[in-house]
Amino acid sequence: MDKPQQSPNDMKIVESWSKNVTQWTLAVRGQHIESRRLVTNRAIIEAVLEQSPRSVLDIGCGEGWLLRELASEVPELLGVDAVSSLIDAAKAADGGDFIVATFDELANALNKRQFDVAVCNFSLLGQVSVEHLFVAIPSVLNPAGVLIVQTLHPKMACGNLAYVDGWREGSWDGFDSSFVEPAPWYFRTLESWLTLFSDNGLRLLEIREPVHPNTQKPVSIIFIGVKDSTK
Repeated sequence: MDKPQQSPNDMKIVESWSKNVTQWTLAVRGQHIESRRLVTNRAIIEAVLEQSPRSVLDIGCGEGWLLRELASEVPELLGVDAVSSLIDAAKAADGGDFIVATFDELANALNKRQFDVAVCNFSLLGQVSVEHLFVAIPSVLNPAGVLIVQTLHPKMACGNLAYVDGWREGSWDGFDSSFVEPAPWYFRTLESWLTLFSDNGLRLLEIREPVHPNTQKPVSIIFIGVKDSTK
């Protein structure tokens, strides 16, 4: 049976990132994003390395910073992103192998390769695209493979809007004026995130809530799930 078509908003996410490759690369490599510099970069690196992986798949790798950080510790690294210009930037900086593929194309693009850890670091912004990805995740993990997801904390990201799943308007607040056309993003409650894991053969091991050192409020949430051998 054919998969349902991507929603217009899912497609807008890729379109937006395609128009902000240079801006994003400069912001990441210049450490211009405070929450990443102070909290979330280290949080995701530690979560991955604690698994002592021999192989890591970075899904939605962007310009490749995470694999560069892991390169001295992990022998086999592969980054995947739907935006070809981001992959070009990642390849130019080295640090691993990189390929262009959408979430829908992931399993076919990997051609039965499997990894100890698959990591999604602030890359799960869509609705249908993310649901498709979770269906594919067990097939790209080794038998004891782990999925690690860092994303916006539902409590903090909800703001004053209703605490229900749904599309939200995007924003480049906090970034300079060179960023254009912010993409919409799909808000998920904590319950919905947990359901994505349990419905797709992944058993949740741990939830972490990295806290900003100054505000003492969570700046992200990290889900760590293992491939469930009973399913």
